[in-house]
Amino acid sequence: MTNQPHFSNDQFTLREVIQNLGNWIHYFQGKWRVMIVALVLGSIGGALVSILKKPVFHAETSFVLEENDGAGISQMSGLASLVGVNLGSLGSTSGLFQGDNIMELYRSDRMIGETLLSPFSEDLLLIDRFVAFEELDQKWASKVDFTNLDFSIARDQFSVTQDSVVQEISKLIRERQLSVAKPDRKLSIIQVTISSKDEAFAKVFNETLVEKVNGFYFDTKTKKTGENLEILQTQADSVRAILDQSIGAFASAQDQIPNANPILSSATVESRKRQIDVQATAAVYQEIVKNLEIAKVNHRNNSPLIQIIDSPRFPLKRSEIRLVKGMVFGAAILGVLAFFFLYFRRLYQVHVQQS
Repeated sequence: MTNQPHFSNDQFTLREVIQNLGNWIHYFQGKWRVMIVALVLGSIGGALVSILKKPVFHAETSFVLEENDGAGISQMSGLASLVGVNLGSLGSTSGLFQGDNIMELYRSDRMIGETLLSPFSEDLLLIDRFVAFEELDQKWASKVDFTNLDFSIARDQFSVTQDSVVQEISKLIRERQLSVAKPDRKLSIIQVTISSKDEAFAKVFNETLVEKVNGFYFDTKTKKTGENLEILQTQADSVRAILDQSIGAFASAQDQIPNANPILSSATVESRKRQIDVQATAAVYQEIVKNLEIAKVNHRNNSPLIQIIDSPRFPLKRSEIRLVKGMVFGAAILGVLAFFFLYFRRLYQVHVQQS
């Protein structure tokens, strides 16, 4: 049997196929002890993995993000142009954040870093909790001395080592524990998931990250229109104060000459000047007030709607390897590896060592 080739050099017949198949079956029957040992060792290994591997907890938050498409302000611009109002300076910031950009914001170093430096409890930060249960003080002992690092100080006072630690932990979370996705691309629902071996950390980190990112997104989306609104409000208050002063001055000018002689025009010059000031200031104030009201509507339309649907609650979802499942998978994996090892070893003996 050992002198027979695996197949004929030129062609093979059905008889040769059946004969070779029988040879292989006979060969593996002779190696049944090896296969049994592999299955047993695999099941033991799978059982050990299922026992030693800690469960992973999943904190999930889903929310609806609805943004204004700019159609409302475009229609308002057309109507306003009919009465001579220019909305060019009051335009929205819809081009700043579009579509999936908020999902990338969740993965940014800034947002993850700010979340890590947020409180986990009254006397503990999230980054300290992460270092503790991930045992980074032991894994990185040769590079970082965590006993001398205080992450509660202001970020601009961080040393290079502290910044490096924050960046590395942010990278670990982004690559291994953070998931930001849309369950359905047709919908505006976004799901943020944090997976961690620490259940409490997963929940607090998820809630803090969602709060910080959504708040930053809202403030940035409305920053330009908010600044325009604040400037217009300041201008309106200033012009209104000037208008009040002009009205007072006009009244005082009239009081000085209550019964002016209509033949003497010079007596009414000052009063007419004050009247012109009132009319001019009133016209400016009226224009600013129109722009101010339009800016308020634009600011409201430009504000995104972020509504939380589901937030993490204890107990969190968990994923773990069950004992029976671990034994079955372990036996199957090691059994397949043993099968291929014996198969290629047999081919090597037949075609290489005996050639």
